[in-house]
Amino acid sequence: MYCLAGFYFIVSTVWRYPFMKYFSQFILLALAVAVLLGLQYQYWLGENGRFEHNKLLSQIEEQQRLNGNQVTANNLLRTDVHDLKNGLEAVEEHARLDLGLIKPNETFVQVSTAPTTHSRY
Repeated sequence: MYCLAGFYFIVSTVWRYPFMKYFSQFILLALAVAVLLGLQYQYWLGENGRFEHNKLLSQIEEQQRLNGNQVTANNLLRTDVHDLKNGLEAVEEHARLDLGLIKPNETFVQVSTAPTTHSRY
């Protein structure tokens, strides 16, 4: 009982003076501004904040571009493997170009692309 009476006396005394009323409002306002600044800092500069988010979005776009290039290369290799497994023409073409295959009864002709030189005879 004495505790409640003492509390009431302190509160009524504090609210009697206008200075204390405005001081408590100032403290509340300062606390609200501090919380707002803390949240803004967290949003813009904190871990997983706005700048980090933008950086991750640019990294995702770059990786998607690289993945698109790799998909194109994979599709080309996939068609080559399919041709090599199913058609002898592709195997023969690779053998002629890469290994120099010449079948029996074929004549090999090589055309030079070097500039023409004239002899003195």
